[in-house]
Amino acid sequence: MTLYLKNIFNDAGNVTQFTLRFFKELFKPPFQFREFIRQCFVVGYKTLPLISITGFIMGLVLTIQSRPTLLKFGAESWLPSMVSLSLIREIAPVVTALICAGKIASGIGAELGSMKVTEQIDAMEVSAINPYKYLVVTRILATTLMVPLLVIYADFIGIYGGYVGYNIHGSMTLFRYFSDVLEHLEFLDFFPAVIKTFFFGFFIGLIGSYKGFNASNGTASVGIAANEAVVAASLSVFIIDMMAVQLTDLFF
Repeated sequence: MTLYLKNIFNDAGNVTQFTLRFFKELFKPPFQFREFIRQCFVVGYKTLPLISITGFIMGLVLTIQSRPTLLKFGAESWLPSMVSLSLIREIAPVVTALICAGKIASGIGAELGSMKVTEQIDAMEVSAINPYKYLVVTRILATTLMVPLLVIYADFIGIYGGYVGYNIHGSMTLFRYFSDVLEHLEFLDFFPAVIKTFFFGFFIGLIGSYKGFNASNGTASVGIAANEAVVAASLSVFIIDMMAVQLTDLFF
């Protein structure tokens, strides 16, 4: 038990140092703009197909399953606004972040872990290149920026999926559907949901980078780093979401 607690505190201290180093290196030149843009492409563009499919299915399934309940109360007209609010406030941000945790955090953990094991990171240090700034800072910045954009994209795709689901049993034009959505959508429905996605993205990139950058020697450690990155990043998404809901309810 003592050893277990000691490992927990050691990990907490190491993560804190790793995070503080990120903010220290963030504002120090040189700035790796080219690598940052490349990571934005890898994190954002290459994740779009998966987010598109998931977002569309979320909106479609939520609409189809919610319709019978609303019909019992004669409130079918509320279906577009209910689906859109559910997606924007909670479902799309959390599900998209979990997908990113599974795909992006594991990818970063495995990539940096393999570089650590094959001593590529040591070679960068010998070549007078700051591996932390080149490998870690760019990836954390990319996930922090791209995850919110992916969530906003998933919101629109999910609302369109709701439109398709609504027209399976009903009939409504796309313009009328989006008009109903925007009529009941307020700024405070959208703003807190977007703000928390920046924290989702930051911790997904941070945890994936930390696990990969600190992988131990041996090829087995690459898989361990990727697996631990997924678990820890997914757990962080739920914890951040829980805190965000409490703060939103308190201040808004």
